[in-house]
Amino acid sequence: MSSELKAIIDDRTSELVTDRSKKGKPRTVRWFILSLIALVTCINYIDRAIISLAAPNIQSDLHIDPALMGIIFSVFGWSYTFSMLFSGYFLDRFGPRKVYTVSLILWSVFTFMVGTAKNISSLITYRIGLGAFESPSIPTNAWCVSEWFPKKERATAVGIYTGTQYIGLAFLTPVFTWIIITFGWNYLFYIAGIIGVLIGFVWYGFYRNPSEHKRISQEELNYINEGGGMIGTEEKHPFSWKRIGQLLKHRQIWGMFIGQFSIQTTLFFFMTWFPSYLIDEKGMTMLKTGIYASIPYIVAILGTLIGGRCSDWMLTRGISTGLARKLPIIVGLLLSCLILGGNYTDSPNIVITFMAIAFFGQGMASTVTGALLADIAPKGMVGLTGSSLYFVANIGGALSPLIVGLIISATHSYAAALTFISVVALIGAFAYIFLIGKVQRIEITMKK
Repeated sequence: MSSELKAIIDDRTSELVTDRSKKGKPRTVRWFILSLIALVTCINYIDRAIISLAAPNIQSDLHIDPALMGIIFSVFGWSYTFSMLFSGYFLDRFGPRKVYTVSLILWSVFTFMVGTAKNISSLITYRIGLGAFESPSIPTNAWCVSEWFPKKERATAVGIYTGTQYIGLAFLTPVFTWIIITFGWNYLFYIAGIIGVLIGFVWYGFYRNPSEHKRISQEELNYINEGGGMIGTEEKHPFSWKRIGQLLKHRQIWGMFIGQFSIQTTLFFFMTWFPSYLIDEKGMTMLKTGIYASIPYIVAILGTLIGGRCSDWMLTRGISTGLARKLPIIVGLLLSCLILGGNYTDSPNIVITFMAIAFFGQGMASTVTGALLADIAPKGMVGLTGSSLYFVANIGGALSPLIVGLIISATHSYAAALTFISVVALIGAFAYIFLIGKVQRIEITMKK
Protein backbone atom coordinates (compact mmCIF):
# COMPACT_ATOMS: atom_id res chain seq x y z
CA MET A 1 0.00 0.00 0.00
CA SER A 2 1.42 3.35 -0.97
CA SER A 3 2.15 5.90 1.68
CA GLU A 4 -0.24 8.35 -0.02
CA LEU A 5 -3.14 5.85 0.03
CA LYS A 6 -2.39 4.91 3.65
CA ALA A 7 -2.43 8.58 4.63
CA ILE A 8 -5.81 9.07 2.93
CA ILE A 9 -7.28 6.02 4.73
CA ASP A 10 -5.86 7.19 8.08
CA ASP A 11 -7.32 10.66 7.57
CA ARG A 12 -10.73 9.25 6.66
CA THR A 13 -10.69 6.89 9.65
CA SER A 14 -9.85 9.81 11.92
CA GLU A 15 -12.76 11.80 10.48
CA LEU A 16 -15.17 8.91 11.07
CA VAL A 17 -14.03 8.45 14.66
CA THR A 18 -14.31 12.18 15.33
CA ASP A 19 -17.73 12.34 13.72
CA ARG A 20 -18.94 9.36 15.77
CA SER A 21 -17.62 10.88 18.98
CA LYS A 22 -19.60 14.01 18.25
CA LYS A 23 -22.83 12.18 17.45
CA GLY A 24 -22.60 9.34 19.94
CA LYS A 25 -25.83 7.38 20.32
CA PRO A 26 -28.37 9.97 19.25
CA ARG A 27 -31.35 10.72 21.43
CA THR A 28 -31.05 7.91 23.95
CA VAL A 29 -29.56 9.28 27.18
CA ARG A 30 -32.66 11.22 28.18
CA TRP A 31 -34.69 8.01 28.18
CA PHE A 32 -32.19 6.40 30.53
CA ILE A 33 -32.54 9.42 32.82
CA LEU A 34 -36.31 9.01 32.63
CA SER A 35 -35.94 5.40 33.78
CA LEU A 36 -34.10 6.66 36.89
CA ILE A 37 -36.88 9.16 37.59
CA ALA A 38 -39.44 6.39 37.13
CA LEU A 39 -37.58 4.08 39.53
CA VAL A 40 -37.42 6.73 42.26
CA THR A 41 -41.07 7.68 41.71
CA CYS A 42 -42.13 4.05 42.01
CA ILE A 43 -40.50 3.56 45.43
CA ASN A 44 -41.74 7.00 46.50
CA TYR A 45 -45.38 6.02 46.07
CA ILE A 46 -44.90 2.55 47.48
CA ASP A 47 -43.47 4.06 50.65
CA ARG A 48 -46.29 6.53 51.11
CA ALA A 49 -49.14 4.20 50.14
CA ILE A 50 -48.41 0.81 51.69
CA ILE A 51 -49.89 2.05 54.95
CA SER A 52 -53.29 1.87 53.22
CA LEU A 53 -52.88 -1.91 52.84
CA ALA A 54 -51.58 -2.29 56.39
CA ALA A 55 -54.22 0.04 57.90
CA PRO A 56 -56.77 -2.61 58.98
CA ASN A 57 -54.04 -4.55 60.81
CA ILE A 58 -52.50 -1.40 62.30
CA GLN A 59 -55.92 -0.28 63.54
CA SER A 60 -56.46 -3.66 65.17
CA ASP A 61 -52.99 -3.91 66.75
CA LEU A 62 -52.82 -0.33 68.04
CA HIS A 63 -56.57 0.06 68.77
CA ILE A 64 -57.14 2.99 66.41
CA ASP A 65 -60.63 4.17 65.35
CA PRO A 66 -61.41 5.61 61.87
CA ALA A 67 -61.19 9.26 62.95
CA LEU A 68 -57.74 8.75 64.48
CA MET A 69 -56.63 6.68 61.50
CA GLY A 70 -57.69 9.58 59.31
CA ILE A 71 -55.37 11.83 61.33
CA ILE A 72 -52.49 9.34 60.91
CA PHE A 73 -53.10 9.27 57.16
CA SER A 74 -53.37 13.05 57.13
CA VAL A 75 -50.20 13.97 59.04
CA PHE A 76 -48.15 12.67 56.14
CA GLY A 77 -49.98 15.10 53.86
CA TRP A 78 -49.55 18.10 56.17
CA SER A 79 -45.86 17.39 56.69
CA TYR A 80 -45.39 16.83 52.96
CA THR A 81 -47.29 20.02 52.12
CA PHE A 82 -45.53 22.43 54.47
CA SER A 83 -42.11 20.98 53.69
CA MET A 84 -42.85 21.71 50.04
CA LEU A 85 -42.35 25.41 50.86
CA PHE A 86 -38.65 24.71 51.46
CA SER A 87 -38.09 21.97 48.89
CA GLY A 88 -38.19 24.46 46.00
CA TYR A 89 -35.52 26.57 47.68
CA PHE A 90 -33.20 23.60 48.19
CA LEU A 91 -33.88 22.35 44.67
CA ASP A 92 -32.99 25.70 43.09
CA ARG A 93 -29.90 25.96 45.31
CA PHE A 94 -28.45 22.42 45.17
CA GLY A 95 -30.03 20.81 42.11
CA PRO A 96 -31.90 17.54 41.66
CA ARG A 97 -28.95 15.15 42.05
CA LYS A 98 -28.09 16.11 45.63
CA VAL A 99 -31.60 16.95 46.79
CA TYR A 100 -33.15 13.69 45.57
CA THR A 101 -30.31 11.60 47.03
CA VAL A 102 -30.65 13.06 50.52
CA SER A 103 -34.44 13.08 50.54
CA LEU A 104 -34.76 9.52 49.19
CA ILE A 105 -32.40 8.01 51.73
CA LEU A 106 -33.99 9.84 54.65
CA TRP A 107 -37.60 9.13 53.68
CA SER A 108 -36.63 5.46 53.30
CA VAL A 109 -35.26 5.47 56.84
CA PHE A 110 -38.59 6.81 58.10
CA THR A 111 -40.44 4.18 56.05
CA PHE A 112 -38.41 1.52 57.86
CA MET A 113 -39.17 3.17 61.19
CA VAL A 114 -42.94 3.02 60.60
CA GLY A 115 -42.57 -0.74 60.89
CA THR A 116 -41.12 -0.34 64.39
CA ALA A 117 -44.02 1.81 65.67
CA LYS A 118 -45.47 0.48 68.93
CA ASN A 119 -47.94 3.26 69.68
CA ILE A 120 -49.88 6.07 68.05
CA SER A 121 -47.38 8.84 68.87
CA SER A 122 -44.42 7.02 67.30
CA LEU A 123 -46.50 6.15 64.23
CA ILE A 124 -47.46 9.80 63.78
CA THR A 125 -43.85 10.93 64.26
CA TYR A 126 -42.53 8.57 61.58
CA ARG A 127 -45.29 9.53 59.15
CA ILE A 128 -44.38 13.20 59.66
CA GLY A 129 -40.74 12.42 58.85
CA LEU A 130 -41.74 10.44 55.78
CA GLY A 131 -43.85 13.31 54.47
CA ALA A 132 -41.18 15.93 55.12
CA PHE A 133 -38.46 14.14 53.18
CA GLU A 134 -40.72 13.04 50.31
CA SER A 135 -41.72 16.65 49.65
CA PRO A 136 -39.01 17.42 47.04
CA SER A 137 -40.11 14.53 44.83
CA ILE A 138 -42.70 16.12 42.52
CA PRO A 139 -40.87 19.45 41.99
CA THR A 140 -37.67 17.49 41.35
CA ASN A 141 -39.38 15.31 38.76
CA ALA A 142 -40.76 18.40 37.02
CA TRP A 143 -37.30 19.98 37.10
CA CYS A 144 -35.62 16.90 35.60
CA VAL A 145 -38.17 16.60 32.79
CA SER A 146 -37.87 20.30 31.97
CA GLU A 147 -34.08 19.87 31.74
CA TRP A 148 -33.98 16.65 29.76
CA PHE A 149 -36.97 16.76 27.41
CA PRO A 150 -38.09 19.11 24.65
CA LYS A 151 -41.58 20.50 24.88
CA LYS A 152 -43.13 18.07 22.38
CA GLU A 153 -42.01 15.03 24.41
CA ARG A 154 -42.63 16.44 27.85
CA ALA A 155 -46.15 15.15 28.55
CA THR A 156 -45.15 11.68 27.35
CA ALA A 157 -42.16 11.71 29.70
CA VAL A 158 -44.32 12.89 32.61
CA GLY A 159 -46.86 10.20 31.73
CA ILE A 160 -44.23 7.49 31.91
CA TYR A 161 -42.85 8.43 35.31
CA THR A 162 -46.33 9.25 36.64
CA GLY A 163 -47.43 5.78 35.59
CA THR A 164 -44.75 4.30 37.80
CA GLN A 165 -46.47 5.90 40.81
CA TYR A 166 -48.96 3.09 40.54
CA ILE A 167 -46.80 0.21 39.28
CA GLY A 168 -45.82 -1.06 42.71
CA LEU A 169 -49.39 -0.99 43.99
CA ALA A 170 -50.80 -2.26 40.69
CA PHE A 171 -48.69 -5.36 40.37
CA LEU A 172 -47.40 -5.93 43.89
CA THR A 173 -50.53 -5.41 45.97
CA PRO A 174 -51.21 -9.18 46.13
CA VAL A 175 -47.57 -9.66 47.20
CA PHE A 176 -47.85 -6.90 49.79
CA THR A 177 -51.01 -8.41 51.27
CA TRP A 178 -49.32 -11.85 51.33
CA ILE A 179 -46.40 -10.34 53.29
CA ILE A 180 -48.86 -8.80 55.78
CA ILE A 181 -50.78 -12.06 56.21
CA THR A 182 -47.65 -14.24 56.43
CA PHE A 183 -45.12 -12.13 58.35
CA GLY A 184 -47.03 -9.15 59.75
CA TRP A 185 -47.54 -5.58 58.58
CA ASN A 186 -44.20 -4.44 60.07
CA TYR A 187 -42.14 -6.34 57.51
CA LEU A 188 -43.77 -4.49 54.64
CA PHE A 189 -42.15 -1.27 55.87
CA TYR A 190 -38.80 -2.90 56.64
CA ILE A 191 -38.45 -4.23 53.09
CA ALA A 192 -39.57 -0.99 51.41
CA GLY A 193 -37.21 1.10 53.55
CA ILE A 194 -34.13 -0.97 52.76
CA ILE A 195 -34.87 -0.95 49.02
CA GLY A 196 -35.33 2.83 49.08
CA VAL A 197 -31.92 3.46 50.65
CA LEU A 198 -30.26 1.37 47.94
CA ILE A 199 -32.08 3.28 45.19
CA GLY A 200 -30.85 6.55 46.73
CA PHE A 201 -27.24 5.52 46.02
CA VAL A 202 -28.22 4.48 42.49
CA TRP A 203 -29.67 7.93 41.82
CA TYR A 204 -26.56 9.73 43.08
CA GLY A 205 -24.31 7.51 40.99
CA PHE A 206 -26.11 7.94 37.67
CA TYR A 207 -28.03 11.23 37.54
CA ARG A 208 -26.45 14.32 35.93
CA ASN A 209 -27.94 17.32 34.19
CA PRO A 210 -27.61 17.35 30.36
CA SER A 211 -24.60 19.66 30.14
CA GLU A 212 -22.62 17.50 32.64
CA HIS A 213 -23.54 14.04 31.38
CA LYS A 214 -20.53 12.28 29.85
CA ARG A 215 -22.52 9.98 27.56
CA ILE A 216 -24.79 12.52 25.91
CA SER A 217 -24.01 13.48 22.31
CA GLN A 218 -23.94 17.01 20.98
CA GLU A 219 -26.80 16.05 18.70
CA GLU A 220 -29.00 15.13 21.65
CA LEU A 221 -27.98 18.27 23.56
CA ASN A 222 -29.00 20.39 20.58
CA TYR A 223 -32.25 18.44 20.18
CA ILE A 224 -33.20 19.04 23.83
CA ASN A 225 -32.14 22.68 23.88
CA GLU A 226 -33.73 23.65 20.58
CA GLY A 227 -36.97 21.92 21.62
CA GLY A 228 -37.32 24.04 24.75
CA GLY A 229 -35.58 21.78 27.28
CA MET A 230 -32.75 22.47 29.72
CA ILE A 231 -34.82 25.09 31.55
CA GLY A 232 -33.20 24.18 34.84
CA THR A 233 -29.78 25.17 33.52
CA GLU A 234 -30.83 28.79 33.05
CA GLU A 235 -30.01 31.52 35.50
CA LYS A 236 -31.58 30.73 38.88
CA HIS A 237 -33.62 33.31 40.76
CA PRO A 238 -33.25 33.36 44.54
CA PHE A 239 -36.31 32.81 46.70
CA SER A 240 -38.19 35.91 47.71
CA TRP A 241 -41.74 36.63 48.83
CA LYS A 242 -41.92 39.29 46.15
CA ARG A 243 -41.43 36.62 43.49
CA ILE A 244 -44.14 34.51 45.09
CA GLY A 245 -46.40 37.57 45.05
CA GLN A 246 -45.67 38.17 41.36
CA LEU A 247 -46.42 34.53 40.62
CA LEU A 248 -49.78 34.69 42.38
CA LYS A 249 -50.95 37.54 40.15
CA HIS A 250 -51.40 35.14 37.24
CA ARG A 251 -54.69 33.30 36.74
CA GLN A 252 -52.92 30.25 35.26
CA ILE A 253 -51.35 29.61 38.66
CA TRP A 254 -54.66 29.85 40.52
CA GLY A 255 -56.37 27.59 38.02
CA MET A 256 -53.63 25.01 38.46
CA PHE A 257 -53.81 25.38 42.25
CA ILE A 258 -57.51 24.46 42.30
CA GLY A 259 -57.16 21.75 39.66
CA GLN A 260 -54.22 20.04 41.31
CA PHE A 261 -55.92 20.30 44.70
CA SER A 262 -58.75 18.27 43.18
CA ILE A 263 -56.41 15.74 41.59
CA GLN A 264 -54.59 15.16 44.88
CA THR A 265 -57.88 14.77 46.76
CA THR A 266 -58.80 11.81 44.57
CA LEU A 267 -55.28 10.38 44.65
CA PHE A 268 -55.02 10.37 48.44
CA PHE A 269 -58.34 8.59 48.83
CA PHE A 270 -56.89 5.73 46.81
CA MET A 271 -53.56 5.97 48.61
CA THR A 272 -55.12 5.80 52.06
CA TRP A 273 -58.75 4.67 52.51
CA PHE A 274 -59.39 2.59 49.39
CA PRO A 275 -58.44 -0.88 50.75
CA SER A 276 -60.32 -0.17 53.99
CA TYR A 277 -63.33 0.89 51.89
CA LEU A 278 -63.35 -2.47 50.13
CA ILE A 279 -63.06 -4.37 53.42
CA ASP A 280 -65.36 -2.30 55.66
CA GLU A 281 -67.97 -1.03 53.20
CA LYS A 282 -68.07 -3.81 50.62
CA GLY A 283 -67.23 -6.76 52.88
CA MET A 284 -64.18 -8.10 51.04
CA THR A 285 -61.54 -10.21 52.77
CA MET A 286 -57.94 -9.01 53.03
CA LEU A 287 -56.80 -11.48 50.36
CA LYS A 288 -59.64 -10.57 47.99
CA THR A 289 -58.93 -6.89 48.58
CA GLY A 290 -55.30 -7.47 47.56
CA ILE A 291 -56.48 -8.78 44.22
CA TYR A 292 -59.33 -6.34 43.53
CA ALA A 293 -57.48 -3.27 44.78
CA SER A 294 -54.72 -3.77 42.22
CA ILE A 295 -57.11 -3.28 39.29
CA PRO A 296 -57.69 0.51 39.62
CA TYR A 297 -53.92 1.00 39.98
CA ILE A 298 -53.29 -0.92 36.76
CA VAL A 299 -55.92 1.15 34.95
CA ALA A 300 -54.40 4.35 36.40
CA ILE A 301 -51.12 3.48 34.68
CA LEU A 302 -52.97 3.39 31.37
CA GLY A 303 -54.50 6.76 32.22
CA THR A 304 -51.11 8.37 32.76
CA LEU A 305 -49.69 6.95 29.53
CA ILE A 306 -52.74 7.78 27.41
CA GLY A 307 -53.09 11.27 28.87
CA GLY A 308 -49.48 12.21 28.22
CA ARG A 309 -49.37 10.65 24.76
CA CYS A 310 -52.62 12.29 23.65
CA SER A 311 -51.39 15.69 24.82
CA ASP A 312 -48.10 15.42 22.92
CA TRP A 313 -49.88 13.96 19.88
CA MET A 314 -52.15 17.01 19.72
CA LEU A 315 -49.13 19.31 19.92
CA THR A 316 -47.41 17.55 17.02
CA ARG A 317 -50.61 17.94 14.96
CA GLY A 318 -50.53 21.70 15.36
CA ILE A 319 -53.22 21.95 18.03
CA SER A 320 -52.67 24.82 20.46
CA THR A 321 -50.72 24.20 23.65
CA GLY A 322 -53.71 25.30 25.71
CA LEU A 323 -56.11 22.75 24.22
CA ALA A 324 -53.48 19.99 24.08
CA ARG A 325 -52.67 20.40 27.77
CA LYS A 326 -56.06 21.31 29.24
CA LEU A 327 -58.38 18.87 27.43
CA PRO A 328 -56.87 15.64 28.89
CA ILE A 329 -56.90 17.19 32.37
CA ILE A 330 -60.56 18.25 32.11
CA VAL A 331 -61.63 14.86 30.75
CA GLY A 332 -59.65 13.13 33.51
CA LEU A 333 -61.23 15.19 36.28
CA LEU A 334 -64.73 14.55 34.91
CA LEU A 335 -64.01 10.81 34.84
CA SER A 336 -62.86 11.02 38.47
CA CYS A 337 -66.37 12.16 39.40
CA LEU A 338 -67.60 8.65 38.57
CA ILE A 339 -66.19 7.44 41.88
CA LEU A 340 -69.67 8.35 43.12
CA GLY A 341 -71.04 5.27 41.33
CA GLY A 342 -69.69 3.09 44.13
CA ASN A 343 -72.56 4.33 46.30
CA TYR A 344 -75.18 2.66 44.12
CA THR A 345 -74.02 -0.95 43.90
CA ASP A 346 -72.76 -3.75 46.12
CA SER A 347 -71.43 -5.84 43.24
CA PRO A 348 -67.63 -6.14 43.66
CA ASN A 349 -67.11 -6.11 39.89
CA ILE A 350 -69.21 -3.00 39.31
CA VAL A 351 -67.68 -1.21 42.30
CA ILE A 352 -64.18 -1.86 40.99
CA THR A 353 -65.29 -0.71 37.52
CA PHE A 354 -66.38 2.68 38.89
CA MET A 355 -63.19 2.94 40.98
CA ALA A 356 -61.02 2.00 38.00
CA ILE A 357 -62.62 4.64 35.75
CA ALA A 358 -62.18 7.28 38.45
CA PHE A 359 -58.54 6.38 39.01
CA PHE A 360 -57.92 6.24 35.25
CA GLY A 361 -59.15 9.83 35.08
CA GLN A 362 -56.99 10.86 38.02
CA GLY A 363 -53.91 9.40 36.33
CA MET A 364 -54.77 11.08 33.04
CA ALA A 365 -55.17 14.49 34.68
CA SER A 366 -52.09 14.28 36.92
CA THR A 367 -49.81 13.42 34.02
CA VAL A 368 -50.55 16.42 31.86
CA THR A 369 -50.49 18.79 34.85
CA GLY A 370 -46.75 18.12 35.16
CA ALA A 371 -46.21 19.02 31.50
CA LEU A 372 -48.39 22.13 31.85
CA LEU A 373 -46.30 23.26 34.82
CA ALA A 374 -43.14 23.05 32.72
CA ASP A 375 -44.88 25.04 29.97
CA ILE A 376 -45.96 27.99 32.12
CA ALA A 377 -43.27 28.21 34.86
CA PRO A 378 -41.22 31.44 34.58
CA LYS A 379 -37.65 31.00 33.40
CA GLY A 380 -35.31 30.14 36.25
CA MET A 381 -38.22 29.47 38.61
CA VAL A 382 -39.17 25.87 37.85
CA GLY A 383 -38.38 24.70 41.38
CA LEU A 384 -40.12 27.61 43.09
CA THR A 385 -43.20 27.42 40.86
CA GLY A 386 -43.45 23.67 41.29
CA SER A 387 -43.10 23.80 45.07
CA SER A 388 -45.71 26.59 45.29
CA LEU A 389 -48.16 24.65 43.13
CA TYR A 390 -47.73 21.40 44.98
CA PHE A 391 -47.84 23.15 48.36
CA VAL A 392 -51.38 24.29 47.63
CA ALA A 393 -52.30 21.09 45.79
CA ASN A 394 -51.17 18.82 48.59
CA ILE A 395 -53.40 20.56 51.06
CA GLY A 396 -55.98 18.50 49.20
CA GLY A 397 -53.87 15.42 49.83
CA ALA A 398 -53.66 16.29 53.52
CA LEU A 399 -57.34 17.15 53.94
CA SER A 400 -58.74 14.25 51.93
CA PRO A 401 -57.93 11.35 54.31
CA LEU A 402 -58.75 13.49 57.35
CA ILE A 403 -62.17 14.52 56.02
CA VAL A 404 -62.95 10.98 54.87
CA GLY A 405 -62.05 9.61 58.31
CA LEU A 406 -64.28 12.15 60.04
CA ILE A 407 -67.15 11.41 57.66
CA ILE A 408 -66.84 7.67 58.29
CA SER A 409 -66.80 8.18 62.05
CA ALA A 410 -69.85 10.45 61.90
CA THR A 411 -71.94 8.45 59.41
CA HIS A 412 -70.51 4.93 59.74
CA SER A 413 -70.55 4.85 55.94
CA TYR A 414 -68.38 5.82 52.97
CA ALA A 415 -71.30 7.20 50.89
CA ALA A 416 -70.84 10.86 51.86
CA ALA A 417 -67.06 10.49 51.55
CA LEU A 418 -67.35 9.41 47.90
CA THR A 419 -69.71 12.33 47.29
CA PHE A 420 -67.09 14.68 48.72
CA ILE A 421 -64.38 13.28 46.40
CA SER A 422 -66.67 13.57 43.37
CA VAL A 423 -67.66 17.20 44.04
CA VAL A 424 -64.05 18.30 44.51
CA ALA A 425 -63.10 16.66 41.19
CA LEU A 426 -65.92 18.55 39.45
CA ILE A 427 -64.69 21.87 40.90
CA GLY A 428 -61.22 21.08 39.54
CA ALA A 429 -62.62 20.51 36.06
CA PHE A 430 -64.41 23.88 36.21
CA ALA A 431 -61.14 25.58 37.21
CA TYR A 432 -59.42 24.32 34.06
CA ILE A 433 -62.41 25.19 31.87
CA PHE A 434 -63.07 28.72 33.12
CA LEU A 435 -60.05 30.02 35.07
CA ILE A 436 -56.70 29.13 33.52
CA GLY A 437 -57.18 30.88 30.19
CA LYS A 438 -54.36 31.03 27.65
CA VAL A 439 -51.42 28.69 28.25
CA GLN A 440 -48.07 30.47 27.88
CA ARG A 441 -44.88 30.93 29.86
CA ILE A 442 -45.32 33.43 32.68
CA GLU A 443 -43.03 36.43 32.47
CA ILE A 444 -41.92 37.98 35.76
CA THR A 445 -39.88 41.15 35.90
CA MET A 446 -38.63 42.28 39.26
CA LYS A 447 -37.87 45.96 39.77
CA LYS A 448 -34.40 46.64 41.09
